[in-house]
Amino acid sequence: MTSSIDLNADLGESFGQWRLGDDEALLQVISSANVACGFHAGDPATLVSTCRAAAAAGVTIGAQVSYPDLMGFGRRFIDIDPDDLTAAVIYQIGALRAIADAVGTTVSYVKPHGALYNSIVSHDSQAEAVVDAVVAAGSLPLMGLPGSRSLQIAEDAGLTVITEAFADRGYRSDGTLVPRSEPGAVLTDTEAVAQRVLDLATGNAITAADGEPITIAAQSICLHGDTPGAVEHARAARESLTAHGIAVRAVSRR
Repeated sequence: MTSSIDLNADLGESFGQWRLGDDEALLQVISSANVACGFHAGDPATLVSTCRAAAAAGVTIGAQVSYPDLMGFGRRFIDIDPDDLTAAVIYQIGALRAIADAVGTTVSYVKPHGALYNSIVSHDSQAEAVVDAVVAAGSLPLMGLPGSRSLQIAEDAGLTVITEAFADRGYRSDGTLVPRSEPGAVLTDTEAVAQRVLDLATGNAITAADGEPITIAAQSICLHGDTPGAVEHARAARESLTAHGIAVRAVSRR
């Protein structure tokens, strides 16, 4: 059983007058913040305030890069040219690094968002494009789904990889996520989410959507900030971990 686990959440996803999630509350619970970079969500002022708040809370910051898809919240696949995708990811990492530097903190890893995250599990050319961008932008660690092409290519390129599991998403028996368009894609029961986090942290099997038990080896566990009850889920998960002697700590600080 691990002595510590990283809890991450997607933050900085508000845009102008439109507010999404309770970032301030989540920052008191999580150890890593995947901060939007403006391509799926987040305006410049929101990203500045989010990075500043994360720094004040002692939370590690990751660049959450996406397809250029504000209208679809980055959850639509885009058949984008690999060179364009590489450029878009470099742009996003660079923007968030500049913002983090301006408020006295740093970007410590990269995590793709939404449809891009899922696409590069198996889409070779897009996975290569993302890894090329991460290497070009300073070779930060890359977070992703265990066994994904993106992490395999990243390791081949000499990058550090961070394996991730999801507290509030349904899994297929092959270890991939149930698409959000299908039943069982999102877990909204606080007790179930907290138990999922504990099972993942202790190496126990979880149940896939088809009833099959699966085991996922992950260094970080994601709690989506836009899932109904997100703050309650995160607090319950952390309380459960603490009760079982498991510390919540960013991967880079272990």
